Amino acid sequence: MASGKILIVDDDRNLLEVLRVRVESAGYEVTTVTNEDDALAAARNDTFDLSIVDLQLERTDGITLMQELRLMTPDLPVIILTAFGTIDSAVRAVKKGAYGYLTKPFNPQELFSNIEKALENSQLTREISQLKGLLEEEYGSPNIIAKSEKMHQILTVVSRVAPSDSTIYIGGESGTGKEVIAKAIHVASTRKDKPFIALNCAALPESLLESRLFGHEKGAFTGAVQSTKGLFMQAHKGTLFLDEIGDMSLPIQAKVLRVLQERAFYPIGSDKLIEVDTRVIVATNKHLEDEVKKGLFREDLFYRIHVIPIYLPPLRERKEDLPPLVDYFLERLNKQMKRQIKGLTPEAMKKIMLHDWPGNVRELENTLEYAAAMARGDLITEEFVFPPRRGSSEEPLKPLKEARDAFERGYLIKLLEACRGNVSEAADLAGRYRTDFYALMKKHNLNAADFRRPS
Repeated sequence: MASGKILIVDDDRNLLEVLRVRVESAGYEVTTVTNEDDALAAARNDTFDLSIVDLQLERTDGITLMQELRLMTPDLPVIILTAFGTIDSAVRAVKKGAYGYLTKPFNPQELFSNIEKALENSQLTREISQLKGLLEEEYGSPNIIAKSEKMHQILTVVSRVAPSDSTIYIGGESGTGKEVIAKAIHVASTRKDKPFIALNCAALPESLLESRLFGHEKGAFTGAVQSTKGLFMQAHKGTLFLDEIGDMSLPIQAKVLRVLQERAFYPIGSDKLIEVDTRVIVATNKHLEDEVKKGLFREDLFYRIHVIPIYLPPLRERKEDLPPLVDYFLERLNKQMKRQIKGLTPEAMKKIMLHDWPGNVRELENTLEYAAAMARGDLITEEFVFPPRRGSSEEPLKPLKEARDAFERGYLIKLLEACRGNVSEAADLAGRYRTDFYALMKKHNLNAADFRRPS
């Protein structure tokens, strides 16, 4: 049975009663009112999950009422009811924040479909907000920007799986925010008051990685001057995040597999079995299925860690997140650098949107930090969007015709220089008739005399 509290506002009492009966029959709790004042009073006295508002009310319009309702409940989804002749106004309402609109007369199936989707979207928004709040409380920064549908779906999964103790597998390219998602899972779990410990498996040699993970006894190896607790033990009752697990050697993989299977291990140099209750989250930018086929990753470990997979999309596949990410990083950079940068010029933002971001969110953050440091005023201009790289041209990408013309002109200049202005020789080298070559020279405003010089 459906659930949720819905406020319906319409000055047509007959339609209002029809809506009330239909929506209540689906299991929703319904409050109906006929005017703006009663709607605002109801919203002050109760908490609603959704509001259905007629566009044309007796004393005001639905858009104004929607905005006033959302001042009290910012995340309240609103569905606008509209007559056929006012669809343009309904579309305008959506642009101003309405979840959607229904054109009268509408069928019940369309009504309930819109209600279900709006409530589902509202629930997701609350869960994302809760995750952000937990991250900010624990780590001082929300760090989750999720405007795109793909990221919304991922955060839905995060909120669902966080309370369990299952092993989580996070895949995705480098710089997509795998550790942020791991932290979100931890702070939304029952282990949030216990340690969250992260380790980059690619950053340590095999011998040191084994010691860090499992600990060692004093004298277990040269340099072991005292006993040390491993990270599995340090994360007891908490969460251990193993980043870049695909770079772990096969012998270490075997030991990690045993911990996951038996929840126990022996520290290096010890015959005492240590039992641990540690939730493990792993991440990799490799395709571990391919690594298994190559014999570089244990198949049994892959299936042990691949319990709940979460794949983070690259930034180029969720470009809707770029503008809010830019705003987020600029706000943070202003505090760090004591700047007052208001944003990017349209040309600079276009450059941001057209780039493929192979380094993903990390590349975007570094790019904006450089641009913020180099900006002369309170706006970042396009020349500072990407830092100069050694051996690379700093010329921005041009339209195809412009790039083709530039190449063609440069090619003609090189030919004429090599042939010392001799058009016949240059035309032969280019494989063109001399008349065609002259036409190309004229097109690019080139004069053969400019290239003639003594032998």
